[in-house]
Amino acid sequence: MKKIMLVDDKEMSNFIMRKFLEMKVPDCEIYDFTDSEGAFGQIDIIKPDLIFLDLNMPVMSGWDFLRQMATEQKLNKVAIVTSSTSEMDKEESTQYDNIIDFIVKPFAPEQLVSAISRV
Repeated sequence: MKKIMLVDDKEMSNFIMRKFLEMKVPDCEIYDFTDSEGAFGQIDIIKPDLIFLDLNMPVMSGWDFLRQMATEQKLNKVAIVTSSTSEMDKEESTQYDNIIDFIVKPFAPEQLVSAISRV
């Protein structure tokens, strides 16, 4: 069973992703967080196979989250899920070996399923 972390400061975004995943990938455990710092602290406990990560969050942004993962050598796979259509963001995401996808909101459920199938 795959373990999936959803990290987005908007509860509704996490709710929508959770519902899509429960319908399309019922054999996974889903953990959702609206607090990126709290989520980061749970990585070693949950040991997620994939983290769906928003970039634009208060306190610890998605980029801060990724930099901290790199600093602490956490190699969990990450799929960025963001409303940003910035080419600079997409380009910056290529600097991280553990990022497997860059998904722009609004997304199709199949994009989430596709990311999960790669871990």
